[in-house]
Amino acid sequence: MRPEIPRPRKSLGQNFLIDRNYIRKIVSIAEILPAETVLEIGPGHGLLTRELAQRARQVIAIELDRDLCEILRKTLSDLQNLRLIQADAMTFDYQQLDGPLKVVANLPYYIATPLIFRLLEIRQRLTSMVLMLQKEVARRIVAGPGSKDYGVLSVTLQYYTEPRLMLTVPRTCFFPRPKVDSAIIRLKVMQKPRWSVKNEDWFFRVVRAGFSHRRKFLSNALRDAGYSSELVRQAFRQAGMDSKRRAETLSPLEFCALADHLYVGARADEG
Repeated sequence: MRPEIPRPRKSLGQNFLIDRNYIRKIVSIAEILPAETVLEIGPGHGLLTRELAQRARQVIAIELDRDLCEILRKTLSDLQNLRLIQADAMTFDYQQLDGPLKVVANLPYYIATPLIFRLLEIRQRLTSMVLMLQKEVARRIVAGPGSKDYGVLSVTLQYYTEPRLMLTVPRTCFFPRPKVDSAIIRLKVMQKPRWSVKNEDWFFRVVRAGFSHRRKFLSNALRDAGYSSELVRQAFRQAGMDSKRRAETLSPLEFCALADHLYVGARADEG
């Protein structure tokens, strides 16, 4: 007898993908080779897990829900190449996993963004990520300068990966049905960042400061973040940028240039 699947838990953001057509599309987008290892976060009812296991050398699936995990151990017991781990993907020690890994996941909406940043911490072990996300989040990741969706998430993901929005998924493909549509996004993880900066921590501080006050001129936002007026003025001049530009108009490459000039100027002042 097939074990009864527990009711989805709203507290865990469980919306299970039940449309097999889209499951096949996800697997196709992931382009899994027989020798590869796939990391799946949130296997749900195991429909995608089974499809992944038929193509990969190994599937490592992390599931937070203890009850669901126990059921999956029974329903997927025939998969010899599946390693099912009951753990919180936000706190799990990924260093214990041997790379390289391909991530394939249907991420709960409420944790998607912080979990993506968590995965970026182990980007050296990853080759790609194929993620099912809330469509709004996917649009933010691929957004370019001048778009209302463009922000810190856009610049960060585009710095470390080459993201591409592959297709949208209607809410009718899930159980229970969410209130919004989803999208499948593919991120090719780069071996090194797409652009060079003198100091990554400094670069991301500048990006966060710029977008913290989207309606302000970037120069004013940087001053509000604690950068001196003279340092900001000098950096804009050296970068050849108009100080009245707003953060949402700068490309990632322009953010790199501005951050570098701020960094060099600050180090010179310290000297």
